[in-house]
Amino acid sequence: QDMRELNQLVEEILLASRLDTLEIPLEHQAVDLAALLAEECARTSADCEAQALQITGDERLLRRLLRNLLENARRHGGGEVTARLYGNDSHTLTLQVLDRGAGIPADAQSRVFEPFYRPAGHGESQGGWGLGLSLVRQIATRHGGSVVCKSRAGGGTVFEVVLPLQQGGI
Repeated sequence: QDMRELNQLVEEILLASRLDTLEIPLEHQAVDLAALLAEECARTSADCEAQALQITGDERLLRRLLRNLLENARRHGGGEVTARLYGNDSHTLTLQVLDRGAGIPADAQSRVFEPFYRPAGHGESQGGWGLGLSLVRQIATRHGGSVVCKSRAGGGTVFEVVLPLQQGGI
């Protein structure tokens, strides 16, 4: 168990380092994001509401983005996790991962994307090292998008990723 966790930590640190190196090009292919989301939701037992959308990007990294968000919500989200994927217009899409957990204080919502940051009360005993959401931000940014964390009406958290449908030169 310890070796598996250590290997995962090293893999995440290496991926973060590669993503910071803008000279390393990412894969540039058509990705069925709705299908990827459905697979990851099934794996994590999350509810899935997805509009059929295809984007251009690195499928492996986009899967990591989805997996990190869903696993984080499952770990901290109070057992009720929903993922939504929809088009905003002909140029962008929005992915939301919503939970009904304890939520993240407003002053920590932007900090959760910092490497190794964990809000108070979210220690190692709950799993993770504070790298997953940092990777989500790096992957979204490398695909020309953004991610935010905000409070969910009625309690819980919403992570919202906005990505371009077509991205040249990632």
